Amino acid sequence: MKSFKTVAIIALIILAAAVALSAAGFTSRQVLATSIFLTIICGTLFYWKFRLAFAFAGVAVLLGGGLVDIPHVIEFAGLDIILFLVGMMTIIGYLEENHFFEYLVAKVVDKVGERPYLLMGILMALSTFFAALVDEVTSILFMMSTMFHVTKRYKVNPIPFLLMIVFATNIGSSATAVGNPIGVMIAMRAKLTFMDFLRWATPISLMTLLITIPLCFVLFNKALGDLREKMKKKGNELHELQHVHYTKKGIRICWALFLATIFGLVMHHHLEEALHLEKNTLLIGTALFFGAVSIFLKAGEARDFFTRRVDWWTLTFFMILFASVGTLKYVGVTQKVAEGMIALAGGGHVFLLNIFTAAISLLTAFMDNVLAVATFIPILSDIEKIGVYIYPFWWAMLFGGTLCGNATVIGSTANIVAMGMLEKETGGHIKFMEWAIPGTIVSLATIFAAMAALYAQFHLMPGAPVHF
Repeated sequence: MKSFKTVAIIALIILAAAVALSAAGFTSRQVLATSIFLTIICGTLFYWKFRLAFAFAGVAVLLGGGLVDIPHVIEFAGLDIILFLVGMMTIIGYLEENHFFEYLVAKVVDKVGERPYLLMGILMALSTFFAALVDEVTSILFMMSTMFHVTKRYKVNPIPFLLMIVFATNIGSSATAVGNPIGVMIAMRAKLTFMDFLRWATPISLMTLLITIPLCFVLFNKALGDLREKMKKKGNELHELQHVHYTKKGIRICWALFLATIFGLVMHHHLEEALHLEKNTLLIGTALFFGAVSIFLKAGEARDFFTRRVDWWTLTFFMILFASVGTLKYVGVTQKVAEGMIALAGGGHVFLLNIFTAAISLLTAFMDNVLAVATFIPILSDIEKIGVYIYPFWWAMLFGGTLCGNATVIGSTANIVAMGMLEKETGGHIKFMEWAIPGTIVSLATIFAAMAALYAQFHLMPGAPVHF
């Protein structure tokens, strides 16, 4: 019965969209391509475990219906993004398997001891830092493990602390090009360097973290007070490091690999200029090179390690998703949407930016940030063709897609991973409104602050027009 209702809802969404698009003057090819794309999206959201099957079937129908051809499927698949993610997953996999991140976090937690507000402030800061440098999913995995050690030790409700860690993780994922798949997508498509992210995204990300930490202390004051009382009664220090299985030699190798990778990512633009290479060539090159080093370090188990640590299911889904979104551009859907948004804004570029940011933020909250940004990148490309200065739009897309991922449990991959860990650890789950109320408060506070910071810097952006 439930399955029938779900299928009926999906069919109703697709039918309503088809009728609306036809009434708006879209061609039959455009309506059909959009309907197939919506089927992929709805199938992904309602039947998450079968998202790859929906993506495969959707692209097969697009090909069979003559809506896209094989060369364009290959062009739209985003192999540059996929190669970068493969390299980074390999590097991070090596560091994880040698317990590098667990070691660092445990050392910090043991130093802080029984001061709940300071402890959670530092854990949130670490969540932001690691999400920025190694990606949100990796960060959430070991930060949540640490948080569960603390909540189990003192027998407190883990949900408020889970939310604090997730909020900080999503914020941190906006700080660099490697913090989130959407950052990688934006960097590749907008030709932005790692240093561009450090200049424009990192300061705003840190500012929103400074807003979020005290805001969370207010929202979860009761839970933090409970933790403080339990810590007083328990009366002895945490010893997180005893839960980490590591060797000093392994940690030294991890430090060398980690720092070398970060150096390569930060310096890639300068090296590209010195070697007269195309932008972001060495961004991909750094990930692949140190990915190769990681594979060499695994020696005899190299093949099993590579197969195990690279998330081929997700990467394949990304490729097919990008191809299906590219079809919307190929048949002219994104151009019509771009023209409609510009018409709605009445020629005002600031108003258009606000509409664009609101749309990205809403789609992120209810559709997942990767899906939302993948959908909007070709729309932004068509907005640029019409003559709009789009540099601030890229950053608005980044912040809308990461900060507003905090609004609901399906807003980002990190949220879904955290929920899965909670269910596995405690057998419990978070109700929709239990997440949505604090999540929406944090999302609104941070996205408004981020956009205000962007508005204040319009005149400093490269190639900015005198009147925006």
